[in-house]
Amino acid sequence: MKLTEGTFEIVSETERLIIRPLQKADYENWLNEFENRYPSQYRYDKGKIDKSECTQEWFHNLVEKQQKLALTDTAHVFGVFRKEDGRHLDMVDFSTLARDDFQWGRIGYTIHNQYWRKGYGKEAVEEAFNVAFNHLKFHRIEAHINVDNSASFILAESVGMKYECTRKEFIFEFGEWTDNLIYYKNSIE
Repeated sequence: MKLTEGTFEIVSETERLIIRPLQKADYENWLNEFENRYPSQYRYDKGKIDKSECTQEWFHNLVEKQQKLALTDTAHVFGVFRKEDGRHLDMVDFSTLARDDFQWGRIGYTIHNQYWRKGYGKEAVEEAFNVAFNHLKFHRIEAHINVDNSASFILAESVGMKYECTRKEFIFEFGEWTDNLIYYKNSIE
């Protein structure tokens, strides 16, 4: 972990991946990988997304916003990059739910659909837990997953997360209150 001149930077590596906050220099790589997405493969895959409003200035503001969120421990957003060629594979993020006696956070993860079925999601999430427990000092991490998002809960189970419960009408999306499966992992497991 590195704190320099008002920035928050954690860089973590696996055999194939680098996980780190986005930097302003990532703009072209970031935009290119969104533009190369395949059409949507299922409900929770946005597929190709119109990024025409995502100018370089817009992206620089996004990077600055993510830095501010990290510095205030509100959220920590990490780009996932492939070591062999530096391509942006997408992201993992942590939102702080409570600190003090809880040290509790929520994880989110996505991989661009052109990189699916290569193990990048599992590898990124496993390393993200290392970051969450050893650098961000969370004790408990939850994933909040739509009940019909089997790809997400299969990934959660593959990295050792355990099903805890179903929270009824937990989040407002798709124009209605929807249920979420709650998976968790603790730092001492």
